[in-house]
Amino acid sequence: MDFDLTEEQSMVQKMVRDFAQKEIVPTIKEQDRKQEMAPFVIPRMGELGILGACIPVRYGGQGMDYISLGLACEELEAVDTSLRVVLSVHTGLCALTLLQWGTEDQKQKYLNPLAKGELVGCGAFSEPGAGSDFANIVGSAKRDGDVYVLNGEKMWISLANVADIAVVTMRTNPHAEKLSRGLTTFLVDLHSPGVTRDDIHGKLGVRAGSTGWISFQDVRVPVENRIGEEGEGFKVTMSSFDNGRYTVAAGATGLIRASLEASVAYAKERKTFGKPISNHQMIQAKIARMSRDYEASRLLYLRAGTLKNQGIRNTRETSLAKWVATEASFNAASEAVQIHGGYGFSDEYNVERYLRNAKGAMIYEGSNEIQQLIQASYALGYRKDKPLRRELPAFDEEYWQEENL
Repeated sequence: MDFDLTEEQSMVQKMVRDFAQKEIVPTIKEQDRKQEMAPFVIPRMGELGILGACIPVRYGGQGMDYISLGLACEELEAVDTSLRVVLSVHTGLCALTLLQWGTEDQKQKYLNPLAKGELVGCGAFSEPGAGSDFANIVGSAKRDGDVYVLNGEKMWISLANVADIAVVTMRTNPHAEKLSRGLTTFLVDLHSPGVTRDDIHGKLGVRAGSTGWISFQDVRVPVENRIGEEGEGFKVTMSSFDNGRYTVAAGATGLIRASLEASVAYAKERKTFGKPISNHQMIQAKIARMSRDYEASRLLYLRAGTLKNQGIRNTRETSLAKWVATEASFNAASEAVQIHGGYGFSDEYNVERYLRNAKGAMIYEGSNEIQQLIQASYALGYRKDKPLRRELPAFDEEYWQEENL
């Protein structure tokens, strides 16, 4: 086991950290208050190569590995969760789904503009009546010659109102013996006739990001935009969640670190009873738990990233990393607010935003209760992963860095 980052990984980490600290920190409080995403964020992330960090060079990306993606997520969420969410849905749910399941034509057509930020992608899976119970989605896609006609509504979709394309899973066979076998996934142009969408306001957290709904009314999608085979949508979506949960876990680790750093700085400067509060044992206990949870969460997401690099199925490891890191990030942010006392209850300090942002990650990409059930199923031997028809490709530096043939 080698826990040292490569030169390339360290370069990605520093570049993303510099971007977040220098370009986002000065305005993030105001964007959070306004409940708006800064318009420069996604174009700038595309310009810097962050959106295509782990996409092969032949498809317009930077040709970095999956650990680099995790490091980028950690650095982004150390500033604000809305930044990491962009990478989770644009890269994790959309671009990596195409990399794993897409045809060569689909990859050639869409990955290059996605990697460069010329197209913005998202994943549209949850519905008003089906979130964690994903097999019960009711949105439909009916074959009509060389197109599918989509009808339904997707809810709680990050980047819903700014994305150009979306990976969308709909029900193509309402009579399938198993509900999960009646689903199919598509890549949908969100500028198509019949698509309406808007943002959701009044969210508890991630206010500086776009979250919304998308409605499909007789939207016609060409057959060549189907991702995978008909009836394969559940597997496509679950493997997309493996990538999404990985980015969420890495990002939550960054939020733990941010809470820890803010708490350490404040505890050293704030005095009570004639001495810095950092000298009080109960404050030290809170900081010690944050430090412990940061190290544990970081190791868990790095292990999942290493498995991805090796081309090894990582559903169990990614689920565990997501569960542990998001729960720890909420606890760390809560303790950070407590350490800051009354000041932590206002947005004068960042920790109140960390706490609001941390809660969402315990719900989306499969709630933490679902992650617990997944882990129990593995431990009890009730769940065993079968090979997928298409696995996420292992990282091969020579191939990843190779230009188009």
